[in-house]
Amino acid sequence: MSSALSSAKSPVWLPILVLIIAMTSIQGGASLAKTLFPQVGAPGITALRLGLGTLILCIVFKPWRLRFSHEQRVPLVIYGLALGGMNYLFYLSLRTVPLGIAVALEFTGPLFLALIGSRRLLDFVWVLLAILGLGFLLPLGHDISSVDAEGAALAVGAGVCWALYILSGQKAGAEHGPATVAMGSVIASVIFVPLGLSFADSGIWQLSLIPLALAIAVLSTALPYSLEMIALTRLPARTFGTMMSLEPAMAALSGMLFLGEVLTLVQWLALLAIIAASVGATLTLRPKKVQVETVDMPRPQN
Repeated sequence: MSSALSSAKSPVWLPILVLIIAMTSIQGGASLAKTLFPQVGAPGITALRLGLGTLILCIVFKPWRLRFSHEQRVPLVIYGLALGGMNYLFYLSLRTVPLGIAVALEFTGPLFLALIGSRRLLDFVWVLLAILGLGFLLPLGHDISSVDAEGAALAVGAGVCWALYILSGQKAGAEHGPATVAMGSVIASVIFVPLGLSFADSGIWQLSLIPLALAIAVLSTALPYSLEMIALTRLPARTFGTMMSLEPAMAALSGMLFLGEVLTLVQWLALLAIIAASVGATLTLRPKKVQVETVDMPRPQN
């Protein structure tokens, strides 16, 4: 009761500000990670970020105390593999794709998941808008500014993993909530940390890299997850989902500020189309849909 009262007394703008800080932290961490690609490679950064992020989550949530039923174990394994695959494919895509475009392409995973089974005409408007945005982002033409095909495919693959993460996370985390993220990260680390280390460049073994790797883990995992949970307890699900739809734009701005990445006008319009489709789909959700529940699980971004 006391927590509910404190939430009610808090300013309306405070959880929104907290969520904006969380998104800024995630994309800032991704930008910092990309600057280390020449030194350790994308697989190496994935291994460091996932391994150190898992360590932080384990310290906070103590997943060894959790007990999962027989019905939850298979979804839990799928959840962990999807979490690791999403991170691994996303960082691989950043080697050749601007941050904002990579996030927009990845974001289509949960977007299309939210629109599966739609029957209303308005829902198909959002689908068409998202497809229109994808059509301009994907390297289907011959212009020199086209997005790298392999990088785009990896980002879309990360989006597929994100959708699997949502579906399996709902079942695996039904009893333990955000603490399930820690156990899922452990499963992901068992597979993708050794995989990332095996393909990492030699620079990964330098001790001087540890402070930057810790910063990436904090910016991309510990800090935003904590802030998102604060926002989740104080914002309606619809508002939370709408705010998260702004993340591709936040990623594009982060890429411009920290990486010197510049998008063309067409790419900006395509990115905005995907954002508009996500915002529209969130605002027009019907009650008792699966999509409304998905925002109750913090997503492990990027």
